[in-house]
Amino acid sequence: MDAKDILGLPKNQLPIPQEKKSRPPKEPQRKPDGISREVYALTGGLAPLMPSVDVSQLKRRPPSDEKVTWQWLPFTNSARKDDLQLFHWVRVVNGVPPTGDYAFAKYNKSANIIKYTDEEYEKYLTDPAWTKEETDQLFDLCERFDLRFIVIADRFPSSRTVEELKDRYYSVSRALLSARAPPADITGHPLVKEPYNISQEVERKRALSMVLSQTKQQERKDTEVLAEAKRITESRMAAKGPEESELPAVANIGPDNSQRAITGDAVTPSTAMPSSAIAASSTLMADNASTLASLRMLRVYLRTYALDQMVQAASASAGLRTIKRVEQTLQELGVNLKPKVPTKAVCAEHLELRKEILTLLNLQKQLQYKEAEGTSFQDSPYSETPGTPKRAPRGDQDRPFMPDPLGFGGDRFGKRDQKRKAPGRTSEAAQSPSQSKRPRKMKASDI
Repeated sequence: MDAKDILGLPKNQLPIPQEKKSRPPKEPQRKPDGISREVYALTGGLAPLMPSVDVSQLKRRPPSDEKVTWQWLPFTNSARKDDLQLFHWVRVVNGVPPTGDYAFAKYNKSANIIKYTDEEYEKYLTDPAWTKEETDQLFDLCERFDLRFIVIADRFPSSRTVEELKDRYYSVSRALLSARAPPADITGHPLVKEPYNISQEVERKRALSMVLSQTKQQERKDTEVLAEAKRITESRMAAKGPEESELPAVANIGPDNSQRAITGDAVTPSTAMPSSAIAASSTLMADNASTLASLRMLRVYLRTYALDQMVQAASASAGLRTIKRVEQTLQELGVNLKPKVPTKAVCAEHLELRKEILTLLNLQKQLQYKEAEGTSFQDSPYSETPGTPKRAPRGDQDRPFMPDPLGFGGDRFGKRDQKRKAPGRTSEAAQSPSQSKRPRKMKASDI
């Protein structure tokens, strides 16, 4: 009697222990050179974003004749104007402390603010919307905060917007440059070449705030409106397609082709535009028109978004392989797939370059097709040289014309003879109509 008998539990056999699946051993990761074991255990082997110390510097041992000590020494920073003296630990070699400026003084960069005199202000810088005291305060804050106009607008005593502060500062700087230097020397200066436009900046910020403050419903509604506008534009362009496709063909007919058309001579495909090119051009015009219409409906958009839409419209008729070849050609030319500075002129030139590359690839494809067609025509055994008289087939000359004998009802005798006839029927002649019909029964009215 055991514990199961006392408790009234059924006696079951012991479960067979399952074999544990052996896990594959993990490959040990080797600790990189130059990193201590403690640091490697803390970081988990993740490399830092930027190496702070060169690896070659870690294992370098100082020469035996150098005695290196660390001392708590004072220092001054040339970037400060109050000559404040502070202390820090310095590496001293053989008892000689290092000389020179503070190591971090080179990172103290300041903007070059133009100064003006009272005479120059009265002569060049007077503005009815600004007083001299406000202008002096603006330039003092610009020098203090390094042209951080957001901070300057917060610290400015009167209620002026950031755009107004920028416009006043850049207009004063441009006027001083024009007054102090001849016009030929300052033609390429950024302040003179691209003056600050306050109205455009205000409109840009307003449009950007409208785009960023849109709700999901407004975005969905704008998408529906753009889709409807694109559909209407495509339907209109499809209706005008046949008329526009005829115009390039007429425009490509020169004096020679027009004379041939008048005299009735055929115009070869090499002198006229192929129909595929006309269809591709009309499709491209339709895509560009629909894209421009959708952008006009949007009213406010980023230039990079417009460039992407125009590139997609220009590449809509091309296949995926052709688009990859266009991108490969751009990379071979050293041109970025997307402009780094997407100005209006840069985007226009980039789009024009893509169109020219696409046209070049299409012409290369047409040239390869024509060359293959010419090669196959030359290699064909049925091609004849000009001036060779055509000969009729020999079988047509020797065989006389024999009409096919037709029987009654249009059936041929040969086919009827081939059919197997039932026994007891004669095949000499067809039955007469009287024998084939049954005799009519007599009626009482006939007697």
